Amino acid sequence: MTADGGPELVQLLTPEGERVHHPDYDVELTPDQLRGLYRDLVLVRRVDAEATALQRQGELGLWAQCVGQEAAQVGSGRALAPGDFAFPTYREHGVAWSRGVQPLQLLGLFRGVTNGGWDPHEHNMALYTIVIGDQTLHAVGYAMGMQRDGDDSAVICYFGDGASSQGDVNEAFVFSAVYNAPVVFFCQNNQWAISEPLERQTRIPLYRRADGFGFPGVRVDGNDVLAVLAVTQAALAAAREGQGPTLIEAFTYRMGAHTTSDDPTRYRVAADLEAWKLKDPIERLKVYLARNGWAGHEWFAEIEAEAEALAVDLRRGCREMPEPEKTSMFDHVYAEPHALVDEERAQFEAYHASFVGGGH
Repeated sequence: MTADGGPELVQLLTPEGERVHHPDYDVELTPDQLRGLYRDLVLVRRVDAEATALQRQGELGLWAQCVGQEAAQVGSGRALAPGDFAFPTYREHGVAWSRGVQPLQLLGLFRGVTNGGWDPHEHNMALYTIVIGDQTLHAVGYAMGMQRDGDDSAVICYFGDGASSQGDVNEAFVFSAVYNAPVVFFCQNNQWAISEPLERQTRIPLYRRADGFGFPGVRVDGNDVLAVLAVTQAALAAAREGQGPTLIEAFTYRMGAHTTSDDPTRYRVAADLEAWKLKDPIERLKVYLARNGWAGHEWFAEIEAEAEALAVDLRRGCREMPEPEKTSMFDHVYAEPHALVDEERAQFEAYHASFVGGGH
């Protein structure tokens, strides 16, 4: 497996910002649309950086960084139609942005003041899943339900290279293939399953695993937002047309830590990180825009100013989040009242009332 993704990699924008074409996948965007993608990438990175800083200041319990993976997330998120449904893991901040989930809703989850963060049906995006690989089965089940309802939309399911080693993922592949479910599996291969490198998890490129289950697999440059958009649009279209699942392997790199509780300097070499900085998804699109005269210094400065204003709002909003009622965890277990949940709530309230002052 080569460090540049190999000859099978679908790429439409080189790390040097040069536009290339692919015989099977392509996308034509207007300058406005290209600027929109650039804005998304910059703002998502700013959200990520601000959340990391807030965690270091003790305002968040944890944060899973997505720095370096913005193109994989924005490109695939923008490929979704309004009726499609996304099942994320816990790092898909760019997908959440694309689906209209407010960044403060993400921060609320990591601050521990909400048990979810947003209404999944409002954004057609499920809540974050911390358990590795679980959401792949949820996604396939949801896709099979849509299929039986006659819905012509599709499902996309996100996971990482580490999750590809989980049994749940393999079971999801089996069910999706057998039932021809309208689902796109989107694997962000960021090279590391926490501290475990990819070469210790597989002998073949991840996208080729799809062969064994009988559906197509594609490897795309995960730092190329145009290629990700084109490949994901094609896979979603195939799913909607009844052609079943596709596995997309977005070949990228986790430039930050696994989470803010991790120290990647203990298990990977600095030279790798420096090499991947040259493939930065934001810089290559910036070069492409500037080279074609579609954006200049003034416009780029406006985007940077917008990003900084967003960060200011996040800092203030995060610190102003109200503490939840201590029994709120029982509120949405079932849609209707449930005797066992009511009993557990009463026990919980009695436990807290047993402390002096009753407020613990």
